[in-house]
Amino acid sequence: MYRFLLSRRWLITLLIALLLIPATVRLGFWQLHRHEARVDRNELIARSLTDQPVPFDTLSAAPGFAVPKDLTWRTVTATGQYDPAHEFVVRKRTDSSGDKIGYFVITPLVLADGAGTVLVNRGWVASGNSAVEYPAVPAAPAGQVALTGRLRADEAAGGSIKDRAGLPDRQFNLISSTQQAKDTGAALLGGYLELTATLPAPADQPELLPEPNHSDIGPHMAYAIQWWLFTALIPVGFVVMARREAKDRRKEAAGTDGLPVAVPA
Repeated sequence: MYRFLLSRRWLITLLIALLLIPATVRLGFWQLHRHEARVDRNELIARSLTDQPVPFDTLSAAPGFAVPKDLTWRTVTATGQYDPAHEFVVRKRTDSSGDKIGYFVITPLVLADGAGTVLVNRGWVASGNSAVEYPAVPAAPAGQVALTGRLRADEAAGGSIKDRAGLPDRQFNLISSTQQAKDTGAALLGGYLELTATLPAPADQPELLPEPNHSDIGPHMAYAIQWWLFTALIPVGFVVMARREAKDRRKEAAGTDGLPVAVPA
């Protein structure tokens, strides 16, 4: 009844099914690992944001320091004076709603304890009339200020961020203490501070960046379950197809057997 399974067409179908099963199982685990990575990231952000603030230079104590993953988003403080002469903007950045394209304003802060200089992302400003003109930026507060913010690692080119040369003066594509240290010769501590509060509070300042979302776990677990359900359906589908083929063959055979036989006159 099922000898047709030895035909070329059905052997190829069986081979495809056997190849699909491990592939879909692997894809399910890939989505599971992405889910676990998202959960770990959310827990890291939540923990970092609620930890007791520490001085920036106790975590990044030297120029060129690469901020490790477990310190990213840690709440930090810094006290010193802004250096507006070396302020710059970072292109193609969105506001808190994600709808408008503009610039991040990056101003170095010379630490009061003499430990070095820290890049501070003071927030977002809108683009001007021309992409080659420096945008209108609220002036950095004069005198000594006390800042609170989030520790961030230097940005690197990749993904949606492309580092291109030939940009207008004081415009960059990356927030990178390493890049700025090479350009200015300043002793910049590794990483940068993403500003959340300033004392004394300025009358005008760029739009502060919102706290990162650490509640959304994404669709990856649902995708993993879908892949594994598809895995289970592969052998079921093969059996259903084979049984339907056998049933059609039985009907065809029964119809052939029941035909009247022509008798010569």
